[in-house]
Amino acid sequence: MSAQDWAYLSNYAIYSSMVLFTLAFFGHAYETAWAVRTPIAADAETGNLVSKTLDNSRTQKAMRIANVMMTLGFFFLLFGVIARGVSAGRVPWGNMYEFSITGALAFTGAYLAALRKYDLRWLGVLVSFSVLLTLGTAITLLYVPSSPLVPALKSTWLVIHVSAAIISGGVFLLANVIAAAYLYLDSMESKGARTAWAQRLPSLELLDQLSDRLVAFVFPLWTFAVIAGAIWAESAWGRYWGWDPKETWAFITWVAYAAYLHARVTIGWRGRRAAWLCIFAGSTFLFNYVYVNVWGTGKHTYSGLNQFKGDFPGTQTGLKKEFPHERISHLHGRTVGFALFRKIA
Repeated sequence: MSAQDWAYLSNYAIYSSMVLFTLAFFGHAYETAWAVRTPIAADAETGNLVSKTLDNSRTQKAMRIANVMMTLGFFFLLFGVIARGVSAGRVPWGNMYEFSITGALAFTGAYLAALRKYDLRWLGVLVSFSVLLTLGTAITLLYVPSSPLVPALKSTWLVIHVSAAIISGGVFLLANVIAAAYLYLDSMESKGARTAWAQRLPSLELLDQLSDRLVAFVFPLWTFAVIAGAIWAESAWGRYWGWDPKETWAFITWVAYAAYLHARVTIGWRGRRAAWLCIFAGSTFLFNYVYVNVWGTGKHTYSGLNQFKGDFPGTQTGLKKEFPHERISHLHGRTVGFALFRKIA
């Protein structure tokens, strides 16, 4: 097959994954909304009505379907990322569009991997929504046609450094979502007992431990990613470190997560303080990923958007030959125009 055929396959696979993630979202939303019911039952001794109870029996099928859709969406997205790389003749990590679809893949993979050990089905709504938001932004605002790498990216270190960074980012963001859930539930419990639907979520202690374990697990990989980036910088530009905006914010992220782990081990930070610090560290990662990549200056300007500055999606060179929605919109426009012409005639 030609490169253009692989580009078509990539785009169709990503569209298909979005459909599957949408089904997963609605399945998890249904399971969350209808898992709680309030049966009117009387206590045999006192005659008092039994308080609200949790019953998942009516939603087990929806939960299983949602998990299947999430898994299928992951594999379709994986194929889309691989096909994108084949169409470009390189690893698919050369611009913001490719970073975004691969980041969504890593985030979903981290969730599915953690799901094998922990009961994180309650996160399904947030994970599927986040992935849909990322992919939707990627295909509407960040898409650029497949193109060769800029000279600085033509290195073996691209595979080593970027793959480590993307995997680390996916796990970091999953830990941040869990930390945010901790803060929400802690605020709820401080005002009284949990509501009926929140009773299905894990205890605060478990959420705190899980966030810590995820960060501790992936922090060495992020450390390696920063070091690999410095080695790559020396190979590409003749210096290991230049305080480029992306280098600086990668280091800030490393310091923030190191402070999180250090505070937990040495001074015993737990609970709200640890959760806030985890979220702060994650926000530095997102700032580096979004702001520095898109609007930042320096040597790490690989978003791929500058070469199409001033163009709307669909007017970029080669885009109409690759993206399915452009062909569909064009065909729809021609059909409507022909119908109007016949009506006027």
